[in-house]
Amino acid sequence: MKATKILAIPMLLVLFLSSCTSVKVLSDYDREANFTEYKSYAFYKTGIDKAQISDLDKKRILKAIEVEMGSRGFVKSENPDILVSIFTKEQERVNVYNNNNFGWGWGGWGWGGFGWGGWGPGWGGGTQVSTSTQGSLYIDLIDAKNKELVWQGKGQGTLHNTSDIDKKEARIREFVAEILQQYPPNAVAAN
Repeated sequence: MKATKILAIPMLLVLFLSSCTSVKVLSDYDREANFTEYKSYAFYKTGIDKAQISDLDKKRILKAIEVEMGSRGFVKSENPDILVSIFTKEQERVNVYNNNNFGWGWGGWGWGGFGWGGWGPGWGGGTQVSTSTQGSLYIDLIDAKNKELVWQGKGQGTLHNTSDIDKKEARIREFVAEILQQYPPNAVAAN
């Protein structure tokens, strides 16, 4: 029984850390659309210009979309079958953790941060406040002939405000890959 409890703590920590980095994905589509007909794409500049993010992040998102679309056999075209647009939303979250208690537990680790310690008695350490940005990226696929939305994917997750460009680009690629994994809808339904 004791061994089970000791093993459960590291497992919970791994689960907690992995849940912080995941992207929650939803998609919707027009049941009347024939997705097998779509072979080429272009970016829908009008929609992309309205996205309220930096031009650098727009470039990063569009580059990630190009890579994902290419991996699905799509080619970029002047006369596309579908138009790709993006839309973004973000919300600042404030997390307040009140840790005023005494008891047994993992010393050095609390809701507000991570550290190394050991098992034993200890005093809780007051109130801790942290902020995070919850972001949503929408990718819209629009039928180029009739200008109607045929598929929309939404990825939602925590954005990490970092000056590390490699980490930022990796997070954007993760968002785009997770969203476009839902396309085409018939392939998702078959899984």
